[in-house]
Amino acid sequence: MSDDARLLAVSDLHVAYPQNRAFVEALGPRSDADWLLVAGDVAEQIADVAEVLSLLADRFAQVVWVPGNHELWSSGSGEDRLRGMARYERLVEVCRGLGVLTPEDPYPLWPGPDGPVRIAPLFLLYDYTFRPPGARSKEEGLEYAYRTGVVCNDEFRLHPDPHPTREAWCQDRVALTLRRLEACDPTEPLVLVNHYPLVREPTRVLRYPEFAQWCGTEATADWHLRFPVAAMVYGHLHIPRTTWHDGVRFEEVSLGYPREWQARSSAPALPREILPAAALAQRR
Repeated sequence: MSDDARLLAVSDLHVAYPQNRAFVEALGPRSDADWLLVAGDVAEQIADVAEVLSLLADRFAQVVWVPGNHELWSSGSGEDRLRGMARYERLVEVCRGLGVLTPEDPYPLWPGPDGPVRIAPLFLLYDYTFRPPGARSKEEGLEYAYRTGVVCNDEFRLHPDPHPTREAWCQDRVALTLRRLEACDPTEPLVLVNHYPLVREPTRVLRYPEFAQWCGTEATADWHLRFPVAAMVYGHLHIPRTTWHDGVRFEEVSLGYPREWQARSSAPALPREILPAAALAQRR
């Protein structure tokens, strides 16, 4: 691999918005050896996900994708009516047809500068354990959210079939993923890629704290310490930034909705460089 290769990351492209689609169409590598991590929420329609990942796979040496909640939303027409596991499996099938790696594939080794590192794409969901202040259960947390009117669309469009609940699906994914991470070579650093942060701390800055219950699970709170994590890449919050938790770097790499990123003083610096880490001192 070229010495100028980079490991790059982006998420929450939401290409149904014309401004975001134009942004994505301008994305490209600096080197033919660059890899791109896509941390979910490309689009809500399977055809749009396929189109965007095909474009990116043609430009980058390797694309690695994990699902966001929007990719898992069901709608009323065509294959987008697929629900739950059937929908996720269809998205994995689409990715494999494009040469895009998913959480269902062997974790690839990135051999570039500051490597080698093992890239671990994760699909974990959430289990309502990031509760709003004072809530002692999922039920109390949801009651508070409905009372304030801050309710994620997942409650109506993200179906867990054949699991009885979204948190049951999350628990299955956490158990499966934990077994895979425990089987990794402990001498190889890991870059973990998930749509949601592995720890709750990044959600503390949300304008509406009740939204945090759709943002992850307490079950992963120590994974960045339990495993040799070089960086943790996520999206979902639409608050792109670098944070450090217990000395481990967390990179939120989302584009977000046009009303969010166009309101900022400068254009989004995406895709974000994850490795090599030369630019880290400027972001710490």
